[in-house]
Amino acid sequence: MSINNKLLISMDVEEFDIPEEFGGEVSLQEKLSVSHKGLLSALELFERHNVTATFFITAYWAQHYPQLVRTLAEKHEIASHLFFHSEFEMSHLESSRLVLEEICQKPVHGFRMPRLRPVDYIKLREAGYKYDASLNPTWLPGRYNNLDKPRIPFQKNGLWVMPSSVSPLCRYPVFWLSVKNMPGAVTRYFSNSILRKDHLLSFYFHPWELNDLEGYSLPAYIRKTSGIKMYKKMDQFLGFLKTKGTFSTHMEWISQQPSF
Repeated sequence: MSINNKLLISMDVEEFDIPEEFGGEVSLQEKLSVSHKGLLSALELFERHNVTATFFITAYWAQHYPQLVRTLAEKHEIASHLFFHSEFEMSHLESSRLVLEEICQKPVHGFRMPRLRPVDYIKLREAGYKYDASLNPTWLPGRYNNLDKPRIPFQKNGLWVMPSSVSPLCRYPVFWLSVKNMPGAVTRYFSNSILRKDHLLSFYFHPWELNDLEGYSLPAYIRKTSGIKMYKKMDQFLGFLKTKGTFSTHMEWISQQPSF
């Protein structure tokens, strides 16, 4: 294990609204409870592998599970995933941070825009954030084309920008969809190539992936590997990663940089 390698694991804790992108319907209570159930499973994994993580949480979800959010904040970093997962107003940048800070009684420094949509860095800084983690510097059809963006953390307009990890050269993304759909050997190969080059790996997934999604209106590439299958994949992936470096929150990594 290289003690210089840092492993930034994060979860996007949100209302389970992804079926609505594909014409399905989910009740409000189910949107909340599916993520709650999956989060409890994720915490089992994190405890087993001694993972310290960053949780990007919508303020709306946090308002329904405040005690759980406070418990998370005892070991992990709490960051904003906006106020609602499917609604956006500029004022939500600040209000989501304030709600999360009130709940967890700790400062909230980080932000990730739902569905990794672009965000105004100046507005984020004005809303009180120190970093943004909304960039996946690869090409994903129908989502984004960020092949011209830096692969590794950088500073812009007074903020740190913390990209999700992609491999050198071909920019293969190591994130929830690739781990879900590709053999573990492929994930390990590209993770190793990222760590050799960058000594940093930033990976994110969602708690709802750890629920059985077969009954929802979702494409097979999202639905098939879910529940216990995804749990086992994440168990193997985290077990592999802990032999490669040290788990860290986003803000811990930033605070250790000479330019911070």
